Amino acid sequence: MKRIGILTAGGDTPALNATIHGAVVRANQLRVEIIGLIKGFNSLFNPRVPHVHLNPLYQEIPELDPAKGGTLIGSSRDFVDPDKKADLDLVAHRLSQLGIEGLICIGGDGTLNGLQPLAERLPVVLAPKTIDNDLGLNYPSEPNEWLRVTDPSIKAGHRYKHTPSNVAFDLDQIINYATPGYATAVFVSAQGVERLRTTAESHRRIAIIEVMGRHSGYIALGSAYGQPDIILIPEHPLDLENLVERVKQIYDLQKNVVIVCGEGIVDEQGRELGAETKTSDPAGNVVLSGASEALRSKLIQMIGDKYFQNYRRGETAREAIFTRKVGHTQRGGRPILFDRFYAAQLGAKAVEMLVEGRNNAVSILQYNAAKGFHVEGYDANRFRDRWGLIHARFMHPALYDAQRMRPSKLGIDYLLPIFTDAIGNDDMEHTRQKLFSAGNLTQPYHSINTDVNKRIRYFLPPAT
Repeated sequence: MKRIGILTAGGDTPALNATIHGAVVRANQLRVEIIGLIKGFNSLFNPRVPHVHLNPLYQEIPELDPAKGGTLIGSSRDFVDPDKKADLDLVAHRLSQLGIEGLICIGGDGTLNGLQPLAERLPVVLAPKTIDNDLGLNYPSEPNEWLRVTDPSIKAGHRYKHTPSNVAFDLDQIINYATPGYATAVFVSAQGVERLRTTAESHRRIAIIEVMGRHSGYIALGSAYGQPDIILIPEHPLDLENLVERVKQIYDLQKNVVIVCGEGIVDEQGRELGAETKTSDPAGNVVLSGASEALRSKLIQMIGDKYFQNYRRGETAREAIFTRKVGHTQRGGRPILFDRFYAAQLGAKAVEMLVEGRNNAVSILQYNAAKGFHVEGYDANRFRDRWGLIHARFMHPALYDAQRMRPSKLGIDYLLPIFTDAIGNDDMEHTRQKLFSAGNLTQPYHSINTDVNKRIRYFLPPAT
């Protein structure tokens, strides 16, 4: 294999450039050309196929900085519809015309779902990315636990239901222990919790901090490093009476409470608190409109104004309870050391898999106590249920103590290997040197897009 393509799909994460960099470095060593496809799958629907040669003369281009967040080749939420055979054939034809013999897609579970039809036309592998940490399996047999249930109220006519597991959960059995972007998202979220604590503490308030993760509670779990009082995750239905009782206990003791909630938390009937106004992104995912505000409304109603009036800490519950979203800062900015290092290894492994002749496969990050973190290749079909669908990974309930609303002992054991040495000395030094650089006051921001745009080339079909 002499020339491969690489693209980034879906939402941005901090470690995308690190993954691309790792792929380019390994491609240079193997004397393989690597072509970056601009704006993900969007480029393949463009007849001119905008692209960038990332390693001319087997040297990486200087714009490729693994310590810079985002992706220098751009991304989009366009995806390849497996039912549109003509589009798939056209995409494969355009890649062939560019001389691309294999393709690396950097993405999450949605991207992996779209790989199979492409993999029937050329070798395709996935390098994982998602701040949600929901690409993987809690144990190898997990896909077999999904059932397809008839539901006429849904356009497709059915929905998927995960059945209870009889498998004894073991951290060593996790497939893809952590995804690039997750560690940095937790770093940002934990810092946000720390900073909002002082406001809640100073003004005797209850703070509800919403973190990303969609239907996965991993970021909320990791935010325990910021020492919130209560953590609510989407995988465990909300017990409002228990929550209110716990909030009052903590508030009585310390005159402030900090609650972290995942954006996909659900009530006791399984309804998403933040999806009261539903919209969908281009890939069909439900866009959650505000779990923290929905939770605040319920606490205001259940705690009541008199509770705070009796303490002389506010006239109303509405005044005493406030919300903040950590928001898109979780998925942006410079990746911390853990993400940079392992993203690069996963990108390199993706190149190796293509060169070795692998297809429809994923580079994964594994962990066990004996070997520590290491990368492997994994057959993508092993992620699929019996109907061929890949489901986002839910955080296993064993990682969460629902009574205490905190990480369980096993949850702590899960987090420790990731975060104990996740931050490098250069991460702090970068902040010291760059954030308050005098040049920032006088020089406008210089976008990487400006430089990469000068390198973009276009496929020009022969004149007819």
